[in-house]
Amino acid sequence: MNKYIFSMGMLLLAVPSMAQNKMISKADLMANKLPENFQNPLPRFMKWLDDDRVILNQKIHPDSASKNYVMEVKTGKLILATPDQMKGAAPPAKSVSVKKGDLFYKDGDVEKQITFDAAEEKNPTFSPDSAYIAYTKSNDLYTYHIPSAKETRLTTTGSSTSLNGYASWVYWEEIFGRGTRYRAFWWNPNSKQLAYMHFDESMVPMFPIYSSEGQHGFIEETRYPKPGDKNPEVKLGFVSADGGNTTWADFNPKEDQYFGWPVWRMDGSSLLVQWINRGQDHLKIFDVNPGSGGKKIMYEEQQKTWVDLEDRAGQRFTFLKSKPAFILESDKTGWNHLYLHNNDGSLINPITSGDFTVLSTELIDEKNGLVYFTARGKENTARIDLYSVKLNGADLKRLTFGEYDHTQVRLSPNGKYFVTTYSNTTTPFKMSLVDNKGKIVRELGDAKGSAMGEYQIAKTEFIHIKSADGLFELPAQVTWPANMDPNKKYPMLVDIYGGPNAGNTWDRWSWNATREMYAQEGLIHVKFDHRASGHFGKAGVNYMHRNLGFWEMQDYMQMAKWFIQKGFADPTKIAITGFSYGGYMSAYALTYGSSVFTHAMAGGSVVDWSLYDSHYTEKFMDTPAENPDGYKSSSVLSHIDKFKGTLQLVHGTMDDNVHMQNSIQLASALQDKGKDFEFMLYPGGRHGWGGAKGNHFNNLKTKFIYKHLLEKEVPKGMLR
Repeated sequence: MNKYIFSMGMLLLAVPSMAQNKMISKADLMANKLPENFQNPLPRFMKWLDDDRVILNQKIHPDSASKNYVMEVKTGKLILATPDQMKGAAPPAKSVSVKKGDLFYKDGDVEKQITFDAAEEKNPTFSPDSAYIAYTKSNDLYTYHIPSAKETRLTTTGSSTSLNGYASWVYWEEIFGRGTRYRAFWWNPNSKQLAYMHFDESMVPMFPIYSSEGQHGFIEETRYPKPGDKNPEVKLGFVSADGGNTTWADFNPKEDQYFGWPVWRMDGSSLLVQWINRGQDHLKIFDVNPGSGGKKIMYEEQQKTWVDLEDRAGQRFTFLKSKPAFILESDKTGWNHLYLHNNDGSLINPITSGDFTVLSTELIDEKNGLVYFTARGKENTARIDLYSVKLNGADLKRLTFGEYDHTQVRLSPNGKYFVTTYSNTTTPFKMSLVDNKGKIVRELGDAKGSAMGEYQIAKTEFIHIKSADGLFELPAQVTWPANMDPNKKYPMLVDIYGGPNAGNTWDRWSWNATREMYAQEGLIHVKFDHRASGHFGKAGVNYMHRNLGFWEMQDYMQMAKWFIQKGFADPTKIAITGFSYGGYMSAYALTYGSSVFTHAMAGGSVVDWSLYDSHYTEKFMDTPAENPDGYKSSSVLSHIDKFKGTLQLVHGTMDDNVHMQNSIQLASALQDKGKDFEFMLYPGGRHGWGGAKGNHFNNLKTKFIYKHLLEKEVPKGMLR
């Protein structure tokens, strides 16, 4: 605890010595007009040409335009990149796009329309040999054979509730990921066959989403399963690219289950299918024969809490090319690690182990038997580093350097060099070229301008605060008020997200003009992460099991109280803000956590977990029938009698993720208790919105901060 008193004392002692430095004027901060040479643009990584040449988009002179240059690693020589060298960083020669609902195929400079109907084609995807394009329309799966210009309809059962090759909402949102754009078909590497999923949504409750547009408005119908509801029934099938009967995989669609993103073996001989029970604690990976539909278990995993099915669209597996083996990611030990398996699923050996989290496999150098990966927690839970390790688990090496967060690492094709962009809380971003021994070969850029040191900017620190139960050192990044008076208590704004394994507190450079403005106005701005935010692995996230809200708020309250107890924060002005899960935590803070928090800005908020979707919620909470006490204690509505303080509640009227129903029910409960609050709706807004309404939303939050925390008028020019 003395550590932080010393840190704050050093800050206060430093202020007089910085007095000769200039401050950026508030007018310039509000206009986001920074002093000349305050910051430098970093080069932008484009691609590696090979192990000795990298293409960077950069300026060779401050007054020149940014261009793509090839840098020779050994000499640093820059040569303007040619169009041929940019291929791969630029669009491919062959492409397909959707324009006004129809497909347009482009080969080189020649583009032609290939579909001509009223139905909209979706997710056009080339076969591996580029001879076919697969796509869906009207919830059926089609192919277009380019040489013969022939379209073939592969399925015929498509309807509003029968989807072929097009994912049901809960699969898109929670399992496959938004980046898949609802695609639920997968080309066999042989280009002759596709696997696809069929979704029957007819038994899933329909949730109406109302649009106020036009004279009569309209209802958008979404098949949205809530906790305990029926989920869509799913089948997995195989069909020839030229049409014919579907061969169905040997799964019972009536079983309460989920399927993950499947992955073809490289030779196309079978499809690896991830299956998990409705309770989401028993994962099975099946090897499925595309000819017969027969299946056999290749891998199985059970955990007492849950097993994540979400795998970033197939990235749970990485197949080796030189031998029949693959690398699998699992957090079964409480920390996410890499494991080497034979192709039949049997374990060869763990590749990584220990109390740290593997984030991603960057490169597998099979020739030298090395795996390059990024991880957090081995050096510092709030920093990302690059490591190498042998496939047998030996000789783990850190390749990045210093007390920095290496936010972005780009390896050369064979791992000879890498480009890293790095920083920490007090060091602006830098970019360096590094060899695979961890030696810096060349500095590529520094975001700190020559004039930055001439200006007094608000002190930002990365600190840790012990949890109330003494088990965790909880991370926080705090920006203190400018010219802080040790005899004054300041309003504090806590900026959070708060979801499971989704922390937002990193030891990286995060200076911006808005936060600097608030520091000059006298606001403490902090980011908090709790024990289940990812800093402490799956072991930490497991605290959330059947108990969403409780440990997050316990930790947030403890961290806020630390600032109060040290005399830094005004206990009458402890504000919290967030959106989505952060909105939930903000609303929960003024009910369950109202003994500490006094103000909240809650956007797109879940207020009761029975109102969110089945897959996400039940993973952590089980069903309402299985865990009634957990659902009750986690609900904002259950603690409405404890509500006090000032709440700004915001929601988009057409939010198809966290339904406006949540905020409406909270508003109703507050009204029934005679409680005052602020409420703003954004017509047509989904789970977030931009444009004029986005500006309005940002202005709304700015006005809230000035009115309730700073207690002054919003400066002219601050609003957009």
